[in-house]
Amino acid sequence: MPPQLTGTPRRRRQASLRTGSAEQPTRHPAVALAMALPCAVLLVLLFGGWEQMANQAQAVADLIAR
Repeated sequence: MPPQLTGTPRRRRQASLRTGSAEQPTRHPAVALAMALPCAVLLVLLFGGWEQMANQAQAVADLIAR
């Protein structure tokens, strides 16, 4: 048997109360860059992406020059 919907409806709690943690401040973009840049450089060196990046940059420069 389905539950009956009688009485007053329950109100939802706010999202901040449901998580149980205080809202954390956002990270500064320079910190995010400092975290991501070493990983990106490592991946470029490991997989030989430097030539691909140079070719793509040249293609974009050619398109802009038109």
